[in-house]
Amino acid sequence: MMDNIGISVSRETIERLEAFAELTRKWTIKINLISKSTIPDVWNRHIVDSAQVFQYANQPKNWIDIGSGGGFPGIVLAIMAKELSPETKFTLIESDARKCTFLRTAIREQELNAYVITQRIENTEPQGADVVSARALGSIPDLLPHLERHLIPTGTALLMKGRTYAAELDAVGDDWDFDLTEYPSITDPDSRILSLKRITRAA
Repeated sequence: MMDNIGISVSRETIERLEAFAELTRKWTIKINLISKSTIPDVWNRHIVDSAQVFQYANQPKNWIDIGSGGGFPGIVLAIMAKELSPETKFTLIESDARKCTFLRTAIREQELNAYVITQRIENTEPQGADVVSARALGSIPDLLPHLERHLIPTGTALLMKGRTYAAELDAVGDDWDFDLTEYPSITDPDSRILSLKRITRAA
């Protein structure tokens, strides 16, 4: 069920992801983790969509997921890393206390190498991350200060962006410099996964 993203995982990992999908369905009834319209298709809309990001990170030691919300992509990636990159530590930053309770529940049930910071991104101590990921969390110009703050100089930002990604990149203007690589999304032809490296403020 992950072959379409070019990642081979064990049946145990698939079962872990299925268990997380079911936990998401149950909690979404009480708190707004995902859009209720997407509950019947959690697997493709959220699990597979998040999992495809994993292939663009090279077994980092310190992976930060900002604005983690319902755990997409952070928890999904941590589940995959349990098998494929067990040395990778995940830190999920989320300001909503109820969502953090959900994230901690998922981490405990899945015994993941991950922990949660309940705080706004801009108030969190710089994390020195090899990789920072974000999904559905504001525009690229708004994200860049957070990415620069939490990444090491050689780190990589992996952003999951919808159809507005090109306009967001244009809006950056001359304020920032970075190396950009675009990857197609397997779940939405209009979306992209953007890899940003060497992020610096323009002189």
